[in-house]
Amino acid sequence: MAIDLNADLGESLGVWTMGDDDAMLSLVTSANVACGFHAGDPLTTQATVATAARRNVVVGAHPSYRDLIGFGRRFMDVSPAELTADVVYQLGALDALCRTAGTRLAYVKPHGALYNTIVHHEEQAKAVVDAVRAFDDRLPVLGLPGSVFLALADAAGLPTKEEAFADRAYNADGTLVSRRHPGAVLHDPAVVAARMVRLVVEGRVAAIDGTDIELRADSICIHGDTPGAVNAAAQVRSALLAAGVTLAPFAP
Repeated sequence: MAIDLNADLGESLGVWTMGDDDAMLSLVTSANVACGFHAGDPLTTQATVATAARRNVVVGAHPSYRDLIGFGRRFMDVSPAELTADVVYQLGALDALCRTAGTRLAYVKPHGALYNTIVHHEEQAKAVVDAVRAFDDRLPVLGLPGSVFLALADAAGLPTKEEAFADRAYNADGTLVSRRHPGAVLHDPAVVAARMVRLVVEGRVAAIDGTDIELRADSICIHGDTPGAVNAAAQVRSALLAAGVTLAPFAP
């Protein structure tokens, strides 16, 4: 048994600090780094990818809608052409900073509302796929199992990887519970860790209504901006290792 452990990082902006990237980069195997559209600035990004490089953590792009005020968590009705250009722009910026830090851009995972929108929104999902293909058609994309995004990416010849969320609740259909609803974010590290061990070992997780759903994943995400994220990541890591699970990045 093997699994990747990822976190959304590089989300500080100027004097505003979000999360503890240094601590998280000692625990995860992959880092989804903000590209400046929902969070992050050039100095923050540069520091994040440089630390990741020193610790052999694989770097992925975390592109979003152009929504700094809303932290990329609001749907935006942008045209496919604009969305494709926005994603290419973000990939290029992160790739440049990776190169100067002695590492490389290894995969793409959309952020926030964009991630959730392209689970079902075919037009926007295709726009993101088109952006990744135009930039580098060898880059794996990371997304929600069963999403339109992963289906279109696979059809377009992109490597696809499936993701599970340690600190988020699931609906019975396998989608994530909206952050607007109570119970959408899980805060008890012991509960989060036990859920992820069960996910990896049994391929199942409890939905918010109490039903069990089948769920397989190549990578587990812990949000770096969630309060207590470092403790949760540490407990998830320890519990997985204790269960005999190998932690390794999914992207070569």
